[in-house]
Amino acid sequence: MDYTRLGKTGLEVSRLCMGTMSFGTPDDERPWVLGLDDARPMFRAAWDGGINFFDTANVYAKGTAEEVTGACLWDLAPREEIVLATKVFGRMRPGPNGQGLSRAAILSEIDNSLRRLGTDYVDLYQIHRHDPFTPYEETMDALDEVVRSGKARYIGASSMHAWQFQKYQQAAKDNGLTQFVSMQDEISLVYREEEREMLPLCREDGIGVLPWSPLGGGMLARPWGEKTDRSTTDRHNKSMYDDAAPGVQEIVKAVSDLAQARGVSMAEIAMAWVLHKEGVTSPILGVSKLSHVETGLKAAELTLSEDEIAALEAPYVPQKTRGFA
Repeated sequence: MDYTRLGKTGLEVSRLCMGTMSFGTPDDERPWVLGLDDARPMFRAAWDGGINFFDTANVYAKGTAEEVTGACLWDLAPREEIVLATKVFGRMRPGPNGQGLSRAAILSEIDNSLRRLGTDYVDLYQIHRHDPFTPYEETMDALDEVVRSGKARYIGASSMHAWQFQKYQQAAKDNGLTQFVSMQDEISLVYREEEREMLPLCREDGIGVLPWSPLGGGMLARPWGEKTDRSTTDRHNKSMYDDAAPGVQEIVKAVSDLAQARGVSMAEIAMAWVLHKEGVTSPILGVSKLSHVETGLKAAELTLSEDEIAALEAPYVPQKTRGFA
């Protein structure tokens, strides 16, 4: 496993980050998630394979993903050897102030996340989306307090328009507050719209990039038309990933053809493409089987030629941006 710096920081992270959305207590939103006993061997395999970077969120499985993550991680290594990220924004309880990026929500939710995770701090605290109802200055001031209190080492953001991300950064700069060091946005062979604005911005400003859904919700990991339990039961999967979008079927075929030619899995090809993208720091590796960890580790060692990359990218058709709040 190779390691790299997170943006312009001195923090070293593995070139793959293990995502934890697959774990917790099943509910009607994600009935396919796995419990603690199933999760432990996957965390162990990731750690043994060199992954030191783990990503979760307060909203995953209504907080229980954080509980499983904490229960697994602290059996692996001393706290200082693990890089842990979580997120804030989504609704955690009904009624007023139950979601968002207000000062009240952030200062409350960081404490809730730390309690569930069983740690005194997270290495990276990320806003999960842009909050249109809270001033940029209020959000950045609250995040700055989280860092200064020692509850987070760094802060980052996730999917939003580039101009929104820049507004947050400018609010922090103007007021002498802690700025974002990373952006976690959707990047895959079937969704490349971040190449227009966000990726160039991050490269220019030295922002770490942590792509989520590098396998396009699983579409790039299996032959066209094949379904899984997650793809047919997860509410988000069914609404976010449009397998009827122009060019998608051709992209899946290109991945399949190259995988067969190289004698590797489709998932390895798709993940390797993301790892080759200029400016990418550490893609989020979603896992619900032990084999998914093994596939990710193999992808991190796979080199694609310029011609292979061009063949994979050729069928792409521009589409509307998605995944924002």
